[in-house]
Amino acid sequence: MRYRDYLIRRLLYTIPALIGLSMLIFAIARVMPGDPARLALGPEASEEQVAKLRKELGLDLPIHIQYVHYMRGVFQGKLGVSLYTNRDVIVDLKEYFPATFELVTVAMLLAVAVGVPLGILSAMRKDRWEDHSTRVFALSGVSMPRFWIGILFQLVLAYHLGLLPVTGRMAADLPAPARITGLYLVDSLLAGDFVALKSSLLHIIMPAVTLSLSPIAQLMRVVRASMIEQMRKGYILTARANGMPENLLVYKYMLKNAFIAALTIIGLLYGFFLGGAFVVETVFSWPGMARYGVRAFIYKDFNAIIGVVLVIAVAYAVINILVDIAYGLLDPRIRLGAEAREA
Repeated sequence: MRYRDYLIRRLLYTIPALIGLSMLIFAIARVMPGDPARLALGPEASEEQVAKLRKELGLDLPIHIQYVHYMRGVFQGKLGVSLYTNRDVIVDLKEYFPATFELVTVAMLLAVAVGVPLGILSAMRKDRWEDHSTRVFALSGVSMPRFWIGILFQLVLAYHLGLLPVTGRMAADLPAPARITGLYLVDSLLAGDFVALKSSLLHIIMPAVTLSLSPIAQLMRVVRASMIEQMRKGYILTARANGMPENLLVYKYMLKNAFIAALTIIGLLYGFFLGGAFVVETVFSWPGMARYGVRAFIYKDFNAIIGVVLVIAVAYAVINILVDIAYGLLDPRIRLGAEAREA
């Protein structure tokens, strides 16, 4: 089986997984306690008004008929109307998803830029003070709650030192950049609006750093363990005995093989934080999809709930495909092994 065919098969495997997930979350959203029609109309609405809305929403139909109607709308690009915002869910997701995607992307870039070098340092200085210091940092990054770190940053960096803004994506007195991608950093850069770019950068620093601390710690630990494992292998011992420069040995050969394990962590964390960043978004009043999803659960806004879960599921699927591609690029044995099995 050629590597291209292997990737196509992996892509096709995600289709039944997404369908199964949609069925599961649809059923869960329907059996959650509370009447969405009553929650939408409020306690003052009459029973006749509630019954009328239930009929308009199709809630009086059997659940399997409701699912068929919903999926028909999904394939037509419709995710239903949000009971909370009274807008099409797809419109809400287009508004909120770019904010979360931008925050998570910046946080993961910070995690890779800091976690990987710390992991290398810890492995190369094993059982020395550098190793012990980075391991304490990793333990602290995993252990400390994100909401507490975010509040601490706000108190120190914003209120006391006045270095960074407290909340939001941009200064309130500045207009948002012309929407191209929905990512303020990218849109302001494309428009040449450096005032908006500076404001966006200042606003994203604290939430991105807060969100990145746990991934930094996890990446550091994985890279450290993988690098130590690589150091014990025969090809490294042979290359070092033959006088290969240490920097070339570490960064070209050892890190390339050790980074494969880190890729898995990056892919999993990226997908997780797309839906799990609501604590950071709440602390910093970040108008993202995670906050929108939590609010949908609170109000039993089932169309919004299903829409958010489907977006996260698709993002997971795309990230897994990209990780598989990166595996083949980093390790030719994966790519050539798939082709050799066909031969």
